[in-house]
Amino acid sequence: MQVAAPKRYDGRIIIHFDYDCFYAAVFEREDPKLKSLPFAVQQKQIIVTCNYEARRRGLYKLQLVREARKKCPDVIIVLGEDLTRFRNASKDNYNFLRGYTWSNKVERLGFDEVFMDVTDIIDYNAALLNYNNLASSFFHLDRNDPTVGFSFDASHVFGHIFPVAFQASEVAAVPTDEPAWNDDRDLLLRLRLGSHLAQHLRHQLDEQKGYTSTVGISTNKIISKLVGNVNKPTGQTTLVPPYNPQCGKSESNVTKFLDNHDIGKIPGIGFKTAQTIRNHVLGRPAAFSAGLVYGPTEENVKVRDVRKFNGMGPQLLGRLLAGPGVPKDLGEKVWGLINGVDDAEVAKAKEVPQQISIEDSYLRLDEIEHITKELKMLSTSLIKRLRLDLTSALDPDDVEITSEEEDGAQVQVDSATTPRRWIAHPKVLRLSTRPRPPLKPDGTRSRTFKRISRSTNMPFFVFSFAHSVDLLANRLVEETLVPLFRKLHPEKSDWNLSLVNLCATNMSLTASDSKDGAGRDISRMFRRQDDVLREWKVEDVDIAPSDDSNDQRTPDDGDDRIEDEISHQDPLEHLPLGSQDLRTFTQESLRGKDEWDSDEEMQDAGEACSICGAAMPPYAMLAHERFHDLSD
Repeated sequence: MQVAAPKRYDGRIIIHFDYDCFYAAVFEREDPKLKSLPFAVQQKQIIVTCNYEARRRGLYKLQLVREARKKCPDVIIVLGEDLTRFRNASKDNYNFLRGYTWSNKVERLGFDEVFMDVTDIIDYNAALLNYNNLASSFFHLDRNDPTVGFSFDASHVFGHIFPVAFQASEVAAVPTDEPAWNDDRDLLLRLRLGSHLAQHLRHQLDEQKGYTSTVGISTNKIISKLVGNVNKPTGQTTLVPPYNPQCGKSESNVTKFLDNHDIGKIPGIGFKTAQTIRNHVLGRPAAFSAGLVYGPTEENVKVRDVRKFNGMGPQLLGRLLAGPGVPKDLGEKVWGLINGVDDAEVAKAKEVPQQISIEDSYLRLDEIEHITKELKMLSTSLIKRLRLDLTSALDPDDVEITSEEEDGAQVQVDSATTPRRWIAHPKVLRLSTRPRPPLKPDGTRSRTFKRISRSTNMPFFVFSFAHSVDLLANRLVEETLVPLFRKLHPEKSDWNLSLVNLCATNMSLTASDSKDGAGRDISRMFRRQDDVLREWKVEDVDIAPSDDSNDQRTPDDGDDRIEDEISHQDPLEHLPLGSQDLRTFTQESLRGKDEWDSDEEMQDAGEACSICGAAMPPYAMLAHERFHDLSD
């Protein structure tokens, strides 16, 4: 009995960007001549990526360097061990695409992939369409400025579609008052808008940043990512309706698309989960490529095989995948994924990452000297990443000479040479390793991806700008990481590690003036208070009286007039007073002295005492007369 798939369309439109040959493109952008030459990027002894000219000559990703040189002797190979240039380029492209969103829902996956949720932009433009003239439509990119945008033809999907044999006449494009207007018609119209927006963004990314991309457009993250792979490179593909066929009238294009994918290629289904499902469908463990420690399986199990397997459903998957620490709803989630259902939201862009991780893999790492050396390299990279991702430039007004205390000594730090401030501090430092399992009697080794970890508090000296990165990395290794490694591996030798990972996590925002900061930056407020209060500051300056009786003043002399009046007042009035006694000058208080002594105002001042002649308000006269009676 087959279990029905849940609804696949919830109104969202998701665009997935995959930069073409990103690592090679970063170098090609720096040196455009490389585009016409066979070019590859090397990490360790493997080609991690190569450009299209190199691929045309037979090179491919994850190829050994020696094999690549045999295949193409004139290939240009550069080292890509330092990821700084790739990380900076990825962040720059990410911020560029983020600038086009309204909801700020932009999520980066690795260096070369970005998800964008453009549902609100599509909703806004769909409401403005003229259905009588879709071919002459205008896409609005700014709600506040109707002139920002581009012209497009809303009567068709831009780029490739899946399935290729799709006929637009199968699904009406224009809404009517008839009951036939349904989700598929609405979806097709919205996907058309999404395809034209994706094309505009691709063009802008290429024109302004120099990076080409492959794009997929659909209603959730997994489908948009997979459908974008159909027309690589430099193409875009839209998965068109029907997504939710009714009463079995037609097959879902989502099902038709996913069925030909191997179960391990579905995003969200990990290696271990996919292997468990393979073993169940095959009735035995799936075979792997010989000689590869972490190689792919030789036997592919398609999504179609899993979905149509007898009794397959969320309950069976839940029982198959059950284990310690496994979520109870994992079976339902995996069943949804193989049916094209993904409720995961595109995460909103964040100024601060949740964690920063640096790792490297090894063929064999089993001596403490080598481990210490690798820990220093990873620590250096981690501190550089922390300074890059968790600091911001100081305002020019905040640059000043400061001092920090390092090991009991005062170290002068010239913030003009390092004008940065921390916007977040990671509280936890985690060290993870992946030991290889021992050899079996037959000489083989079990496959495992299991890691072991230990954590500690992040040492605060890591955040100092007083010393170089190398000096801080050495101290971090000696004082923190080596003792942590000893706790993680109490045995003195025979570790045989295949991976080491350093992770800074549990981010704590520092004080700042932004809405995301943890309170206000008090130190910055005090540094800038003189500039902020200068507008309202009144200085007590003595000015010699003028001999010119015809004092001519201009409107700009207002402040001088105030200071002149102050200087002619009683000197006692200038003694330091409490804040509650400070005089506040108003327009009335700044009038001339003669105006205060006018006859009209003296008449309104009150009555004059018949005995002493003192003037006072009427309500005080009775008490004043009693004062004279008592004195008699």
